[in-house]
Amino acid sequence: MSASQAWPALLDKKWQQQPEVINGSISGDTAAQGLARLPALLQQHHPRWVLIELGANDGLRGFPPQNIEQDLSKIISTIQAADAKPLLMQIRLPTNYGRRYNEAFSNIYTRLAQQYNIPLVPFFMEQVYLKPRWMQQDGLHPAPDAQAFITDLMDQQLAPLVKHEQ
Repeated sequence: MSASQAWPALLDKKWQQQPEVINGSISGDTAAQGLARLPALLQQHHPRWVLIELGANDGLRGFPPQNIEQDLSKIISTIQAADAKPLLMQIRLPTNYGRRYNEAFSNIYTRLAQQYNIPLVPFFMEQVYLKPRWMQQDGLHPAPDAQAFITDLMDQQLAPLVKHEQ
């Protein structure tokens, strides 16, 4: 799917670029890879807010939760040091990773949101998984058909957080 079809581009269009939505993601990135790219993105765009939607690929690969949490913590600190406000998206894994790992993974996001006193945005994929036509063949990523729904959901979740400070 092209970047122009993805929900960040659709949200940018819906918000009429107020504020501008920039998609700095790369499919398949781990939290460590996102952290490595973050300083250049912050310097290039000077954002007011940064939505952190990372960790899923780490969890799907079974990385130790403490390593994921450490990388996400560094991401949050880096964003704050750049005078931007982090927004953390809750990520959930499929149940086949086991209760213990899933709980340890899921708790990362709640703990970091509390520790840094930042918003925790609900995970949008839980509603997308329910409609098979909204999923790509890999069973992990949303299809183009889901992008309008995700855009509306993210508008509902993010607008109250970012638009009140314009």
